[in-house]
Amino acid sequence: MEVPLLKLCGSNYPLSIAFIVVNEFCERFSYYGMRAVLTLYFLSFFHWDENLSTAVYHAFSALCYFTPVIGAIMADSWLGKYKTIIYLSIVYVVGHLIKSVGAIPSLGNQAVHVVLSMVGLFLIALGTGGIKPCVSAFGGDQFEEEHTSERSKFFSIFYLSINAGSLISTFVTPVLRGDVKCFGEDCYALAFGVPAALMVLALVVFIAGSGLYRKTPPQGNVLLEVCKCIGFAIKNRLKNRSREIPKRDHWLDWASEKYSKQLIGEVKMVTRVLFLFIPLPMFWALFDQQGSRWTLQATKMNADFGIYVLQPDQMQFLNPLLILVFIPIFDLWLYPLISMCKLNFTPIRKMATGMILAGLAFGLAAVIEVKINETDMPRLVPKESLIRVLNLAQNPVQVTIQDKDLFQQPVEPFQNPAEYSKLILNGEQQSLHFTLQHQGLTLAFNYTVKEKSVYSLIVFEAEGSLSSRLVTDLEAKPENGLAAVRFINGLSQDVNLTINSKRFIAVQKNYSASEYSLLERDTYNNGKCITEAGEFPLELGLLDFGASYTVVITNISGGAVETWKSEDIKANNVHMAWQLPQYLLISAGEVMFSITGLAFSYSQSPASMKSVLQAGWLLTVAVGNTFVLIVAEAAPMAQWAEFVLFTVLLFAVCIIFSIMGYFYVSVDPEDLEEKEEKRETSSRGNMIGLVTQKTKL
Repeated sequence: MEVPLLKLCGSNYPLSIAFIVVNEFCERFSYYGMRAVLTLYFLSFFHWDENLSTAVYHAFSALCYFTPVIGAIMADSWLGKYKTIIYLSIVYVVGHLIKSVGAIPSLGNQAVHVVLSMVGLFLIALGTGGIKPCVSAFGGDQFEEEHTSERSKFFSIFYLSINAGSLISTFVTPVLRGDVKCFGEDCYALAFGVPAALMVLALVVFIAGSGLYRKTPPQGNVLLEVCKCIGFAIKNRLKNRSREIPKRDHWLDWASEKYSKQLIGEVKMVTRVLFLFIPLPMFWALFDQQGSRWTLQATKMNADFGIYVLQPDQMQFLNPLLILVFIPIFDLWLYPLISMCKLNFTPIRKMATGMILAGLAFGLAAVIEVKINETDMPRLVPKESLIRVLNLAQNPVQVTIQDKDLFQQPVEPFQNPAEYSKLILNGEQQSLHFTLQHQGLTLAFNYTVKEKSVYSLIVFEAEGSLSSRLVTDLEAKPENGLAAVRFINGLSQDVNLTINSKRFIAVQKNYSASEYSLLERDTYNNGKCITEAGEFPLELGLLDFGASYTVVITNISGGAVETWKSEDIKANNVHMAWQLPQYLLISAGEVMFSITGLAFSYSQSPASMKSVLQAGWLLTVAVGNTFVLIVAEAAPMAQWAEFVLFTVLLFAVCIIFSIMGYFYVSVDPEDLEEKEEKRETSSRGNMIGLVTQKTKL
């Protein structure tokens, strides 16, 4: 039903578009904010490994780009755009609410959390994907035909709202996750709850403008017609494989018995462009890893920027920020400058350049990953273990292990331990004979060592004699940039330690060791040590990103606790700022690849087929994410090697795409339609002869 369109401030812009733009901003905030923390949610909350977390993240992303086809069919063939947006937005909101409830730690066990989260993600994917092709088209429907310039500016504002929502949410949501604590840990319930609230707001705003919208009825889905036409052409061609049957100019001409010449001609134009889409998923396979592999890489880096400590999943905000910066730079300066230099920078070349930039970004990511690995613990294989010595006695100690050529020099008292030494065992575990030489005395101890384990041999004086303990150390860096600390109590009385207001540790006397505690990176100088003699201040200093520490309580004197701190695992020494070049490259690549690719494909198709190309474009994103899922699960490898693999694959695909583009001839769809009409007109004179031939066959 036609309704009188209210205008914005006397302009030609319908008032209804204000509701649509606000709705899109809130929806994009909701989607990108939730997705920004998703990988770390799998890693920290479910305790999945990096490969499984990456695989599920990309399975969700792929589903979000497969479902737009469902939304388009619902809108064009059944419900219309308005009702489709309403119904699928309700599904979207329900998915968000289920996802938020599933992130409450006290609600059931892990199986309950996983089921709720997966159901929520499925509904979110159905909702966000389903409304994706409808909202922008519905906004375009609000304009009268003569207001084409206003419609064009609306789409620019619409795209700006998408990037603004993405930019703000990818910066804010990780703060809600990491800087706000609830239930004693990172507040994922809040990090998912705020995007859920924004999606509720998006739905309310959209419904509030209901009386202002121009609502067009369903007019049939052209995508279904295209698929039916292609299917019929293939089926008809397979039925008529006889050599006696005359060949036709194009394989789609075999659909002429059922479909019009105009539709077949338009499908021919579309298939030419869709053929060029075949290599494109590889770009998206790299691009969408910003939220998975690159975020996981950021967790192993130093995030201290002096005035602000960045959360690892916050680095994703650089992409929408750089996109907003690069678009005017490229359009107003870079492309005109290239044209002034008389270089023919065609859309195909722009897209190929975007692929190269994305490949270079992953090459840089591989180099950074190699540098990060320098502070990692060595990877152990079967029948291998690591060991070191902590000498807490007052004099040097010579340590000897039977049949092992280790520790050639005496270990000095409270000497910062050297790198771990590798132990080669004769089985899954082995009993080893340790000999300690101290001030002319020789003492022997036996300890059982297991393979793929890390140990510290603690040597100390007790009751006038030398003694030792073999304690287990961490085998890998703490996850998510946390710091790990444990305490050894060198006093003759039990102690209770308070590191901060929420962390309490009890350590027994006589060099007993506590379990490791995971803490946020910070300076901890306000702790307390409570003993039988009283309460004393405890200063630990800086506990840095990704480091592991052993703190030995040695003495209490002058009303203070004396401690000795050693670094078991080195802190993350590669700064997160080193990710900036790879974000610059891949964002520049996106501008040259994505925006150019969409504009080019639209220019090469008739007006009635643009929705088909949009569906094809979205499906390339889905296929790219599916490829990452397969690599993460089927071919696990060192992370730097995986980055190199994707770099090589994209460069190879870029070469293939360039060759395909070289032989591609750009056309004007209107010219092709005119030629098709002339061809059809000229062929009418031979129609009687064609009918006769068909009758004979």
